[in-house]
Amino acid sequence: MLRSPTPPATRDLGQEAYARMRDQIRDGSLAPGIRLTETDLAARLGVSRTPIRQAIARLEAEGLVTHEPRRGLTVTRPDHQQVVELYVMREVLEGAAARLAAQHASETEIAAMTELVAKEPQYFTDARALAETNQRLHGLLYLAAHNRYLLRSLEQLSATMALLPSLLTQGGRAEQAHDEHRTILKALRRRDGDAAESAARAHAVAAQRHRLAWMVRTIGVPMATPGG
Repeated sequence: MLRSPTPPATRDLGQEAYARMRDQIRDGSLAPGIRLTETDLAARLGVSRTPIRQAIARLEAEGLVTHEPRRGLTVTRPDHQQVVELYVMREVLEGAAARLAAQHASETEIAAMTELVAKEPQYFTDARALAETNQRLHGLLYLAAHNRYLLRSLEQLSATMALLPSLLTQGGRAEQAHDEHRTILKALRRRDGDAAESAARAHAVAAQRHRLAWMVRTIGVPMATPGG
């Protein structure tokens, strides 16, 4: 017996619920580790449980929500190894984006990125504003690569990176990141793909070092497997 297809209205509500939950994970309203239930989410978003189930299925496939033993469904809390893997992919993908942007970015796109970087110093002590400016800057770089397949991968990476709290205002990272952004922009203006990729990769590596140092301070060093 053939199963009836999902009605379009239900699919639309599922898409809307997915988009809203993903946005709330991104902005921290649904923080990593928080326990989720269909009932609470339905009440939170003002929809029935059917679109919530559809949204959860997509978010789970993307790794943004996880079923934890004895806790049930939660917003994913990346562990040490996941963080390392995320930053490896960030280095590769953002390096490629910078190289392509050096080749394909319009002058308008480069001007928009330049304007954002110029504004960064005024937000060095404002964590939220600085994080938003940083997200817009990186988003513009992704778009400036003019490659839809790379963009799709970067959007997925960005969604998962949003599970990690911003550390830009800690340990002088804001000033370091600002200098690194300026280096990337200089390469983009010269249309130097090699230099742009190298600068973007160096930026991702520096961010990873800062992130892992923070994790060691706040969480501790992962225990080694005996004999491993």
